[in-house]
Amino acid sequence: MNGMRELLKEWNGLGVVQGYDHETGTWMFIALHDATLGPMVGGCRMKPYPAPEDGARDAMRLAQGMTYKWAAIDFPFGGGKSVLAIPRPLEGEEKRGLLRRFGRLLESLHGGYATGVDLGTTPEDMDVLAEASQYVMGHGLSGSGTADPGPYTALGVYAGIRSSLKAADGSADVAGKSVLIQGAGDVGEPLARMLAEAGAEVLISDIAEPLASRIASELGGRAIPVSETYTTPCDVFAPCAVGAILNRETIPQLACRIVAGSANNQLDGAEDAELLHERGILYAPDYVVNAGGAIAFGMMHLGESNEEAMRERVGEIENTLDRIFPEAGQRGESPVHGARRVAEDALRRGREKAHV
Repeated sequence: MNGMRELLKEWNGLGVVQGYDHETGTWMFIALHDATLGPMVGGCRMKPYPAPEDGARDAMRLAQGMTYKWAAIDFPFGGGKSVLAIPRPLEGEEKRGLLRRFGRLLESLHGGYATGVDLGTTPEDMDVLAEASQYVMGHGLSGSGTADPGPYTALGVYAGIRSSLKAADGSADVAGKSVLIQGAGDVGEPLARMLAEAGAEVLISDIAEPLASRIASELGGRAIPVSETYTTPCDVFAPCAVGAILNRETIPQLACRIVAGSANNQLDGAEDAELLHERGILYAPDYVVNAGGAIAFGMMHLGESNEEAMRERVGEIENTLDRIFPEAGQRGESPVHGARRVAEDALRRGREKAHV
């Protein structure tokens, strides 16, 4: 774990809580980035990594993204993220045991950080986690068990696609537009159904190719081989799987006009936003366009239970991007700069309020 020292030196967050689960060989990381706006909140990711440091790095990147996500949507939470770097896929009681032990670590922070569903975890996993900790977002607030954030995230991406089309074409209408969804999971599938219902041409790519084929067939769309994900012509490319997929290798291959999807940290590096801009590809900043699940769970956590009110608030992602895109056009810059200014303004106001 010598690499941890270098990671921490380069990071601007508050700190990282680290643990090791001897029963499963899992490294547990809770990255705490910024508490300016409130207690730190972010999902729990579970997946194998090449090395523990890779899991820690992912947690840090994601925690910083959560800081900007909460700030950009003006919610009273700070940025944090947890990663369970498992050595192999876990199932049954072995997985449940890990979640309960991680829950005890989570509980020890006394509410300084709360978590929820993320890549590799499910609402059912959060129910198990809630057996050991009260700091699980969305648990017990939907009537029974833990709510599923996926459909809310998909609704936010749909709103982001509408705004992106408006900025590119002058109309938010998705009918007749082709949208290639990378990842047919908890967000990608409901997004595909919304788009198909609105008349879009839906293209689906997933490493589980039978799943992609089934959903595409149901919706009258097309399944795209994984090897052709980046090169297939489309109006909108919607990354809804893993992050860091927009980089120096993939961006030159893109055959789309717009990128708007739910994956966290889609850009491999800050310079990749400029590469997209140079290619004339409109990029919807990920932490704005994928904030639907965070908005819904944040509202639940704050006491809101009206489904229509939550869906309406998620839909305001379109309004937020409607402000960011024109400013970017006027300045001749990538929209990531405008999104960053929105978030940093919120953090600045939070710091000023704290010093009043």
